[in-house]
Amino acid sequence: MNSSVCIVFFAGAILLASSNALEAPGELQLQLNSSSRPPLNPRFLSVTVDASLASEPKYIAFLGSQKLITLTRGLSPAFLRFGGTKSDFLYFDPTQNASIEENITWNLQNRKRGDNEYVCSGSKVSSSVQLKLWSRWPAQEQSILKEAFSETYKNATITKQTVDLLYRFANCSGLHLIFGLNALLRKNKNHHWNSSNAKLLIDYCDSKKYDLSWELGNEPNSFKKKSGLYIDGTQLGKDFITLHDLLGKYSRYRTSGLFGPDIGQPKKSSQKMLKSFLKVGGKVINSVTWHHYYVDGRTASIEDFVSSDILDTLASEIKTVLRIVNETVPGKLIWLGETSSAYGGGSPGLSNTYIDGFMWLDKLGMSAKLGIDVVMRQALFGAGSYNLVDSEFEPLPDYWLSLVFRNLVGSIVLSAGFKKSKNLNVENIRVYLHCTNINNPKYKVGDVTLFSMNLNNHSKEMHLPSFLSGKIVDEYLLLPGEKGLLSTTVLLNGQVLKMVDEKTLPDLNGKQLDPGSPLILPSLSFGFFVVKSAMASACL
Repeated sequence: MNSSVCIVFFAGAILLASSNALEAPGELQLQLNSSSRPPLNPRFLSVTVDASLASEPKYIAFLGSQKLITLTRGLSPAFLRFGGTKSDFLYFDPTQNASIEENITWNLQNRKRGDNEYVCSGSKVSSSVQLKLWSRWPAQEQSILKEAFSETYKNATITKQTVDLLYRFANCSGLHLIFGLNALLRKNKNHHWNSSNAKLLIDYCDSKKYDLSWELGNEPNSFKKKSGLYIDGTQLGKDFITLHDLLGKYSRYRTSGLFGPDIGQPKKSSQKMLKSFLKVGGKVINSVTWHHYYVDGRTASIEDFVSSDILDTLASEIKTVLRIVNETVPGKLIWLGETSSAYGGGSPGLSNTYIDGFMWLDKLGMSAKLGIDVVMRQALFGAGSYNLVDSEFEPLPDYWLSLVFRNLVGSIVLSAGFKKSKNLNVENIRVYLHCTNINNPKYKVGDVTLFSMNLNNHSKEMHLPSFLSGKIVDEYLLLPGEKGLLSTTVLLNGQVLKMVDEKTLPDLNGKQLDPGSPLILPSLSFGFFVVKSAMASACL
């Protein structure tokens, strides 16, 4: 008999223990024909680096880590958004050129255009300096979080070297940089945006031939709370037009991306601001960006992360934003420009463990299904508990989940569900279906990838519909390490995922199931199933 997994509470932690309970099988309903929904952006799964990392310039040196670059390159192609609350308190000073840290030198001045190999094989942070930065980072991280919790933000300066290192990191990782400009720089009399500092930064980027895109401001609905300055949506729209016109003066940036307004979650006041912004400035942006978090990181519980009710709140908020956009600038692409499980830096011991994967995987599936074009994970690396990579550059469970998703899930969204049955309860089973990633050499055009999660405390069986029952399926089952749902390690088909070395990611190998075998998800787990030779018409 197949074994399943149940929750056991022990010494305040959740562990996984074997059980023989197995829920009755559920037959999947899969639609493999063409969909009216356009393909997802190739950079659908993207990441952020919070601007707070630049509060003290020396910590930008973390982005020189070869290990971090290797991990990030595994998620390419993707966008790298440099933004967040601190971006509205950063000033670019082209005259300040102090070294980031003693004995750290970067040879970027002689970079030849298009010579990525040269710039990416340049100087790196020495081990001694890296150890010094690591020793100081916990205190800096606490300072960043204290500033965020108290909502009293100090201005900080970024230098040319900061911009160089940020661009180098994105470039060497195969990501496209989106730079968030300070929107709180205002002209006293009329509160119009003062673009002079942005122009200095754009001038410098243009002189260095840096190809990047732009944002202006972060969560403008909370400007008054964080800075005492209130800007309405109409004025913000005018500010974006000002930035758009400024970028138009540069041949390099005339057609570069401009995204915004990075509004917070769509409560009534935020909805009002978004509508008025789009009416004025909606035509000059390439995509509409908004932010989403499920819970408050300071009060979140274990139960929140596996609650269907909480997961379902995302769909209603997406539909609200879709409605507003379609009423004002129909056809405009919509991005989740910053998102994670819990706001306030995440929930320690939850957002950085296996259990966070339920919120992350469901967000990816639901966003794709409902028409979100790009999802930007807060954050790749930095302060807080919601990062994909920890402070010592060790990948956390959500990194591995993201890597598997990137490798297996393609851009064409299909339809998946369960055949209705009186005796079958599938309320806590969530399934999504895509064409398989055509860039994965293991698979062919026409293959499909089903990804699913089981929020129940017993195993669940799923059966493919009859027209696919004879197909070969590769299983990619992700289970937590020895600490159960609160583990910071993850197993792929029983093998712990870890880097081979600082330049090499592990192979992601599926387990081939016999044709006709059920797809089994242990309790509180998630996984991917690639159906080979499905010959899905939408994928062909």
